[in-house]
Amino acid sequence: MSPTSLSPTARRAIEAYGGADRWRRARRAEARVTMSGLLFHVKWRHLPPGARITVDLARPFARLQPIDRGGRTGVLDGLDVRLEDATGAVRGRRAEARRLFPYAGHRVLYWDALDLTYFLGYAFWAYFALPVLLQRDDIAWREIEDGLLEARFPAHLPRHSEVQRFHFDRATGLLARNDYVAEVFGPWAWGANVVQEHKEWEGVPYPSRRRVTPRKEDGSCKARPTMIGMQIADWRLLE
Repeated sequence: MSPTSLSPTARRAIEAYGGADRWRRARRAEARVTMSGLLFHVKWRHLPPGARITVDLARPFARLQPIDRGGRTGVLDGLDVRLEDATGAVRGRRAEARRLFPYAGHRVLYWDALDLTYFLGYAFWAYFALPVLLQRDDIAWREIEDGLLEARFPAHLPRHSEVQRFHFDRATGLLARNDYVAEVFGPWAWGANVVQEHKEWEGVPYPSRRRVTPRKEDGSCKARPTMIGMQIADWRLLE
């Protein structure tokens, strides 16, 4: 997508996050992430603290190390997922992981490590690569109003839901909130992913604290419960 075809809100956001040239030079982004919240207590009770998450910016690919208490690494590669041990040997794989969500088999009650790899992999790929997503030709972006973008994601990209909305601060251009339906949990999972804090790495801002709460039918956020809390540290771009 050429810069001239971007909406004013998209152009402002890309500049706020360091500019298109900075992201064009980068190949990957990585950070140390600690997560909490009600959904993890329901679906996965042994989430390792301080997992290292690395994503490719140009394609949906993410490595999550570790993904479980056994120290295995979860890998999202497009629509597929796999588990690797410390030597890089594959210890489990699942093609087209999304087809089994939300309720096939054990998913009614709990997730396994491959399920968690899929969910966290696609979620953090989108979170870390947002300035690049704004420039992808296969995502249909529409400016609803100044500071508010609606995105329609194609089926070949793993995502929370096909249609999502992104709220940007009109003064700073930085992301304030991402609204979606977390379809892997069910059609009821209307979420508001609020960015509570930004930090900087070499002059590039990044969301360092995020909180997901339920969203009401009128679009407003509920105060509680915290479905997912995220602390992001040591974030950086890799060329």
